Amino acid sequence: MKTFFTILITAALTIFATWFIKDRLASSRPAGIPTERKPTFYQSAMHPWIKSDKPGRCTICGMELTPVYAGEKGFDATDGGNTVVLTQSQIQVLNVQTQEAKIQPLVRTLQVAGMIDDDARRHRIISAYVDGRVDKLHVNYMGAEVESGQPLADFYSPNLLQAEREYRQLSGDLKTNTALRLRQMGLTPEQIEAVASKPADSLNSQILAPIGGTVVGQSVYEGQYVTTGEKLYEIADFSTMWFMFRAYEQDLPWIKIGQSVTITTPAIPGKSFEGKITFIDPNFDEATRSTKVRVELPNPKIEGRRELLHKLYADAAVQVDSPAVLTVPRSAVIQTGPDAVVYLDQDGGAYAQTPVKLGRRGDTFVEILSGLKAGDKVVTNGNLLIDGQAEMNRAFMSPTTESTPVAKTTIATLSDEQKKSIADLINLSDAMSAALAADDLTKFNTASEPAMEVIGSTVNLLRPSVKNLDAIDALDKARHFHGFDDLKSARIAFHKFSMAATAALEPLRETGQTPEFQIYECPMVDESIPGAPKKGRWIQTGARSMANPFFGSKMLECGKEIKP
Repeated sequence: MKTFFTILITAALTIFATWFIKDRLASSRPAGIPTERKPTFYQSAMHPWIKSDKPGRCTICGMELTPVYAGEKGFDATDGGNTVVLTQSQIQVLNVQTQEAKIQPLVRTLQVAGMIDDDARRHRIISAYVDGRVDKLHVNYMGAEVESGQPLADFYSPNLLQAEREYRQLSGDLKTNTALRLRQMGLTPEQIEAVASKPADSLNSQILAPIGGTVVGQSVYEGQYVTTGEKLYEIADFSTMWFMFRAYEQDLPWIKIGQSVTITTPAIPGKSFEGKITFIDPNFDEATRSTKVRVELPNPKIEGRRELLHKLYADAAVQVDSPAVLTVPRSAVIQTGPDAVVYLDQDGGAYAQTPVKLGRRGDTFVEILSGLKAGDKVVTNGNLLIDGQAEMNRAFMSPTTESTPVAKTTIATLSDEQKKSIADLINLSDAMSAALAADDLTKFNTASEPAMEVIGSTVNLLRPSVKNLDAIDALDKARHFHGFDDLKSARIAFHKFSMAATAALEPLRETGQTPEFQIYECPMVDESIPGAPKKGRWIQTGARSMANPFFGSKMLECGKEIKP
């Protein structure tokens, strides 16, 4: 019995001592520190987009995942908004596709149009060397085929007849001088040699064809009197033809002398002709931003006539050979103005925006000069949506001026130079918006050519006078226009410029110091330009109706005017 009480007391003391020690330990801990910390998730320090709800290793680099506890932020996976992380379901919904950058020949086929002309080096006009009368025509219709030296007409000239008679009677130096005179009157060396055996009662001399070819012009008839220098015949040699086409500025890096060209013409359906580039005109046309290129084509006779006719319209494909270079698909490149980016697949659902420097553009691939290496995987489908998400990421991190109008610019009094510069900017914006509204890419590229100079001048003139520089800075960043290959790229670049231009110019309407212009707003720009804010503005002048440049003919009248 005594033993039982001893055991019972010992157990009670043990329980009390244990409770006392735990209570003292708990009371000795600093407030706010939990008794046991549990990670909320695990994350890769090298590849922050790799996360897991349990310990493990990074699926990319194999590094042990780092635990992230409640209240901790973890590693930043957004890279300042330039890296977009997608879940597997998002990747499937967006249909994101990638392709490796490869070193391979860059294939390009330039489609051109032009005119088939004759060889200018084998084109002759036969004129009268002396006054006289045409007694007989040996060739009396256009289209006649003649050989070199063939008689074209019998010609009577008193002066020529007198010179021939003197030639027969003279000798020595006098005869040599008379022979030179006969050459000046149009006789060939062979004709001069034959003068000695020419019958004395013959009154006519013959006009001979200087080259073989086709008679393309006849300006004389039998019995007609002509004067010195008057045109008689025109002969063209059609055995070799020239196909002439214009090569534009962006095509010149591809075109070289000696390249093969395949030519077709509606006049001979189903048949193509092969020729070589033999000449590139060094005189560049500033108005059209192009130069002339010449292709030589053999033109044999088929059933007695030349197959290719003079002045035919023709289409051609220039077959370009290029050495192997680093390339990516054209669909992988997003370009706005001079800047170009691709989205690099970093595995694990992360896609990083990577600036690249572009070279030549092929049919399906584009040359990469810097920014990538062979084997890098770039996004070829879904990249516009990824880019839109990246823009949103950056918008949440630092407010931009595109989603809302830039703070109003305040200017006291504009100088004449400032007024002129602002008028140029208004006209530039109106011309570009009109071209996009008409879906005319060529007109837009032409209208945007002075953009760099006009915007730069406006920025420099207004910067010292404004109190808030946000509008000027935004306009300065949107000044780059260097020509675009498609309307979508043009509209993306124009949107950035137009938002900045309207924000800078809208407050000036209230001062009454600028030319009259209208501002219109489209409520659904994001459907035309992925990643853009819903609302977009543009400038128009004159009395023309509202014409939406972001949609063009698809929704020309989408928008409303923003009144002062």
